Amino acid sequence: MEHLSITIVIIIITVLVSLGAFNNQKMMDDLIFYPPAITQRKQWYRFLTSGFLHADYPHLIFNMLTLYFFGEMMESLYSLYLGKLGFLIFYFGGIIFSGIPSFIKHRNSYHYRSLGASGGVSAVVFAFILFAPWEWFSFPPVPAIIYGVLYMAYSAYMSKKGSDNINHDAHLWGAIYGIAFTIIMEPKVINLFLELVTHPKGPGG
Repeated sequence: MEHLSITIVIIIITVLVSLGAFNNQKMMDDLIFYPPAITQRKQWYRFLTSGFLHADYPHLIFNMLTLYFFGEMMESLYSLYLGKLGFLIFYFGGIIFSGIPSFIKHRNSYHYRSLGASGGVSAVVFAFILFAPWEWFSFPPVPAIIYGVLYMAYSAYMSKKGSDNINHDAHLWGAIYGIAFTIIMEPKVINLFLELVTHPKGPGG
């Protein structure tokens, strides 16, 4: 285990917990983000434990693949500023922070539940965009900054519309957290981002 990156350790634990909860409803109920359990029973741990759960295999696979592709790159960066556990602080902070707006909105709702690592994963992806806005994503095949704009707009729209069972607030606020945390950690990233955005390099440039 000592040779595994923190990103890989997070992925392994998340997969194991998610798979366990798929077949154990009590485990799912005990760990899921459920606002009344937080307000009435003070189970604050749900802000974090819900980030280890997923609704189904596609949900789990998409989040973990995204974390795998971007996590280790960002992990090395945060370790420079915050030490060995810097990425852990950043990632789990994204999961917790992204759940706050949902908690405020649904704190007394007995029908609302939420789960998934999307808040933390969004934070990682948008922190990456600050450092490499013109890097092309494989899926969808667009530059990172274009993906970021479309993702934020879509999340904001769907959050307001509220017509599906996806917690778009977590996506949106996770992305905002990732950007804000990184700027606070390294303010120079603002100038770097503006320089990269206004002077894009061509393929291979």
